[in-house]
Amino acid sequence: MNNEVTNILVVGIGGQGVMTAADILATSALSLGYDVKKTEVAGMAQRGGVVTSHVRFGPKVYSPAIQAGDADLMLAFEPAEALRWASHLKDNGLAMVNTFAQEPPVVSIGLFDYPDEPIEKMRKMGVETHDYNAGQSAIDLGDRRLVNSIMLGAISDRLPFPAGTIENSLTARFKNKGEALLALNHQAFELGRKAFS
Repeated sequence: MNNEVTNILVVGIGGQGVMTAADILATSALSLGYDVKKTEVAGMAQRGGVVTSHVRFGPKVYSPAIQAGDADLMLAFEPAEALRWASHLKDNGLAMVNTFAQEPPVVSIGLFDYPDEPIEKMRKMGVETHDYNAGQSAIDLGDRRLVNSIMLGAISDRLPFPAGTIENSLTARFKNKGEALLALNHQAFELGRKAFS
């Protein structure tokens, strides 16, 4: 067991599976005996609003909230949200970003402007950023909800435990949804893992 606390920030838009991905990360860490704390903020999540989840695990974790500058990893399901939360990463933190842009309602109703080239802006900030169009891959697989399994695959080899632990949690989460959906989620997971290897 790793003796450090690992801080993972999962960000995106409602309907992308942010909370499900955070649950699977937390379940995976719990299955290995880590102390786990998780919290989330959902702003009109059912209507495409922004969603953020903090997952922290280690030998002992006292608070669920990740402070600015403390995140080891950011799993970003939407590029503008990745940019918005980039300051929460450590200096040597890593961002895994889905490039498929999905404007939240605050942009579509004109309250905020969608940023130009958010991923390039993150790189100019010095953030180690790995990007992949997980949204399009999910559509190609036949279900846009597969973004979360693709992104879990993306992060799976950068955690302080084997990728198989995430796969086991994925199986537990979807095993009652039918063999076809379970197989599709495992295919999505492997696709994300290969894309970010």
